[in-house]
Amino acid sequence: MSDQRLTALSEWAAQILSDSHCTVRPASADASFRRYFRVQTASGATFIVMDAPPDKEDSHPYVRIARRFRALGLNVPEIIAEDLARGFLLISDLGDKLYLQVLNESTVERLYRDAIDALIVLQSGTRTDPVFLPPYDAELLRREMELFRQWYLGCHLSRSLSARHNAVLDDIFTCLIESALEQPKVWVHRDYHSRNLMVTSTSSPGVLDFQDAVHGPITYDLVSLLRDCYVAWPRARVEGWVQAYQAKAQQAGLLSSESQARLLRWFDWMGVQRHLKATGIFARLNHRDGKPGYLNDIPRTLGYVLDVTSRYHELAPLSALLLELDAVPKGRS
Repeated sequence: MSDQRLTALSEWAAQILSDSHCTVRPASADASFRRYFRVQTASGATFIVMDAPPDKEDSHPYVRIARRFRALGLNVPEIIAEDLARGFLLISDLGDKLYLQVLNESTVERLYRDAIDALIVLQSGTRTDPVFLPPYDAELLRREMELFRQWYLGCHLSRSLSARHNAVLDDIFTCLIESALEQPKVWVHRDYHSRNLMVTSTSSPGVLDFQDAVHGPITYDLVSLLRDCYVAWPRARVEGWVQAYQAKAQQAGLLSSESQARLLRWFDWMGVQRHLKATGIFARLNHRDGKPGYLNDIPRTLGYVLDVTSRYHELAPLSALLLELDAVPKGRS
């Protein structure tokens, strides 16, 4: 952010809060061009100001979705003031305690239970207006996976793909899309993981970074949560959480009588789609945006892909391709 934008943002916040002595300091940054600052007033109250340069980020969806999600009862930031022409938002402060910072053996059951309960509330929102969010359709699903081919295999690893390689990827992408599209459709946060969930004193979790929400496959957010690119758990434990989710989703009328095996297959295959996309995004963040830190999470992310593709014969060609291209780095698990 330029000094001019920071100055303008600070002056705007001071005017809205009627406090010329408020302080503005960095709160967090994300993988986009948005940045967040914590404002503290003279009385000690804190708020968050978001800067989203309008030539790079459209904040209208954030405002629209935040208000709808709050109406559902989700703990998302309240929109206090907005200047969308300049890309400024003043929102309530959900604190600074990320799920990622506190997830451990003694906390994970409680935190994931809370997150799954909130996810059921989010997914139930689709009944209020199925067309409120754009569709997570075949075109978008494929475009996301193409990031893996372009940015990870092509740009990051400099692999020259043969016609056979490309055919394998095309076929796998089609299989994953078909699996996604046969699932029940719900509202999808699209980044429901430990860096976007907050531990809060009431109504935990706080939910952030929801502006790209869509209407799509029911397992997408569940796999984002349980097969997080930033923290991994044993498969048996993950499957137990999937079963716990299934019981709650059936009770809420989001799932009918799908077998556990079918739901787990949807979940597994959805994870491959998501993790191919995420790997491509991590590579793009490094090469296009100068943010190399996410490269550290690629070994874990592709490790999920290798594990799942080894369990389904339909996906075995992808596993073989990744190994042939030496595309899975060793590292975090």
